[in-house]
Amino acid sequence: MKNRLRVLRAERGWSQSDLAARLDVSRQTVIAIEKERYDPSLPLAFKIARLFEQQIEALFEPDE
Repeated sequence: MKNRLRVLRAERGWSQSDLAARLDVSRQTVIAIEKERYDPSLPLAFKIARLFEQQIEALFEPDE
């Protein structure tokens, strides 16, 4: 699944560790999501959307 997580994180000047702490996940989880190797669970996707004040559809896009 494609996502905009890296861009949104960079716009706020957050490190991967900062984002991981805000989401209560490991830095490795953030890395895996950003590299599109891991699709977050639905609860985590909602948490990410709330953190960035965006709709899930604005953050994540299914692979074609």
